[in-house]
Amino acid sequence: MERPCPLLTFFSFFFFFFLPCLSCPEYQKQALLQFKSSILAISPSFNSSDDSNLLQSWNSSSSCCGWGEVECRGIPRVVIALYLTNLFSGLSPQPQAESTILAPLFHIRSLKNLYISHNNIQGEIPRVGFANLSNLVLLDMSGNNFKGSIPPQLFRSPYLRELYLDDSSLTGKLLPEDEETEKYVISSTSKLQVLSLSGNTFSDGMLLSILCLKGLELLDLSHNDLSMEIPTEIGNNLPNISTLALSNNRLTGIPSSMRRLSKLELLFLHNNLLTGEIPTWLFDFKGLTALYVGGNRLSWNNSVTVEIAPNPSLRRLYLKSCGLVGEIPKWISNQTGLRFLDLSKNNLRGELPEWFVEMRFEVLILSDNDFTCSLSPRLFSKNIGFATFLRVLSLKENNFSEPIPQSLVQCLDLKLLDLSRNIFSGHFPVFNPDIRLAYIDFSFNDFSGEVPTTFPVETRFLALGGNKLSGGLPFNLTNLSNLERLELQDNNLTGELPNFLSRISTLQVLNLRNNSFQGSIPQSIFNLRSLRILDVSNNNLTGEIPQESHSLVGMIETPNLPSSIIEINYLPSDTKWFKQEAKVLLDYRDLVVNWKKSKQGIYTDKLNIYTLLDLSNNQLSGQIPTSLGALKALKLLNIPSNKLYGKIPISFGDLEDIESWTCPTTSSPVQFLRLLQSCNNSPF
Repeated sequence: MERPCPLLTFFSFFFFFFLPCLSCPEYQKQALLQFKSSILAISPSFNSSDDSNLLQSWNSSSSCCGWGEVECRGIPRVVIALYLTNLFSGLSPQPQAESTILAPLFHIRSLKNLYISHNNIQGEIPRVGFANLSNLVLLDMSGNNFKGSIPPQLFRSPYLRELYLDDSSLTGKLLPEDEETEKYVISSTSKLQVLSLSGNTFSDGMLLSILCLKGLELLDLSHNDLSMEIPTEIGNNLPNISTLALSNNRLTGIPSSMRRLSKLELLFLHNNLLTGEIPTWLFDFKGLTALYVGGNRLSWNNSVTVEIAPNPSLRRLYLKSCGLVGEIPKWISNQTGLRFLDLSKNNLRGELPEWFVEMRFEVLILSDNDFTCSLSPRLFSKNIGFATFLRVLSLKENNFSEPIPQSLVQCLDLKLLDLSRNIFSGHFPVFNPDIRLAYIDFSFNDFSGEVPTTFPVETRFLALGGNKLSGGLPFNLTNLSNLERLELQDNNLTGELPNFLSRISTLQVLNLRNNSFQGSIPQSIFNLRSLRILDVSNNNLTGEIPQESHSLVGMIETPNLPSSIIEINYLPSDTKWFKQEAKVLLDYRDLVVNWKKSKQGIYTDKLNIYTLLDLSNNQLSGQIPTSLGALKALKLLNIPSNKLYGKIPISFGDLEDIESWTCPTTSSPVQFLRLLQSCNNSPF
């Protein structure tokens, strides 16, 4: 008898017995396909074949272990992780998904990591469903739109280590274990180490309930509705805590028991209602790398000198509005590891200290103080630590004077420079075109002469308003291929509005208000597709309003995406919690506009949702173009105090988002009048 081939026997065994072990179980595959079907039921367009469809590879003819966003392990192979974050990122508007769409996933009990954040999921968090996922180690459901609170079943999961529910519209306190007895129970045997609940509206009861989670290493309850004293028990019940974020609430009082939190590394208590003197023992934690206590009603004991010991670990210090008086405290020079320092809104004065040259600041914020000196060129000289590492410098709202040192605008890593609202004068510095500076605000100083022509090519925000600049707009502005916001209002600029402005295709905000420009408004400006805010009011412009507006896409389509001007990439990101710095740093100057017959400011982080057109107080003539009615995203339209005539076009009845409107006194369509009567809310 012929002996069987050993190789054939091996391959037969491999295909019939081993290969099935490399495929996911059929019931898990069907569960995932059912989940995809639920997604398609609420958004049929989700089935497109573009790259934004994260579930494009999910089909019945292949193993789910080979699908995108699915991770399998073990023999036999089982699904252990699903990465389903931002499934609808390519769709506008984003569809609403009920929490019931998660039901198929609850059959995959082998799941260890589940990411379903930023999917606009509505409704209550399923209690029983998550109780079935007893092997979960990490659960991220941030950025959804749940209602109610957190079911206690999540805290009973035996292996759960990390739970993220930030920005999920959750409210109140912990849901009761038993709705009849209303008992609130969090198991003291929970293995939870990371609990992140920022950006909800949890009340005091949530914080009290969490204090029994003795294994917690990270707790984030920032941006909630806490309005109690920080519980004394916090110092005894959270012995392993290393990151504690309670900022942006209404908390009062810092209990002395917190000094027992010996493992504390990151402490965020800013923007609460804390009162009293800042305890010096907060600086005694040996491993402390970030201390944020600014934006409260706390005060610093300005007689403190030697009590603050050097802490080489301290990297971030936020003492905004803490009652600091006089010169910058000398004890800060001993914190040689500092990279982020915010001393804004205090009563500091004098000169910037010489010991600054020995520091390695990456972010330095000294705005809104009483400094009255000039800036020493030595501070920004090459090969000095201070200048070498500096990325963000804000000195706005002081009384700094004299010329800006040329060395300052040569710092290669500088990305944000805000010197607004001082009394700088003299020669305008010549920027190194190769530096990374993206945000430049020199507004409301005492500069004169023509508009400077040398700025870094990376510039996105350029604010020179409120000075004494004269002459016309320089052609070199077209070199700024990334420019998004240009502000030259309140100067003495003359000449005509140049056609070359249309070459700056990235421009979103153009503010030339209150100058002496003449001539007509070029049609080319109305060809800027990204332009959302145009203010040329209070000039001497003549001629007709451009007839064609169809290229102003930024004023036609409702804006949805944030401007990169306010990206947080100005900040060092060596820790997961640098977003806390972003929230306190991005306090950029508002854009001031004429809104409902008064000057009001729009917060910079809201500019992405406002579209404005202000042509008022000029000498414009002719009829109002019908095409302006196509700018459906407009929230403000100002065209009074011109020489316009005729009736308001009927097309203006399509301006459904309008919130403020001023026009020549002339008759208007009834539909538009009714619309205006319903729009009485200010956005500020």
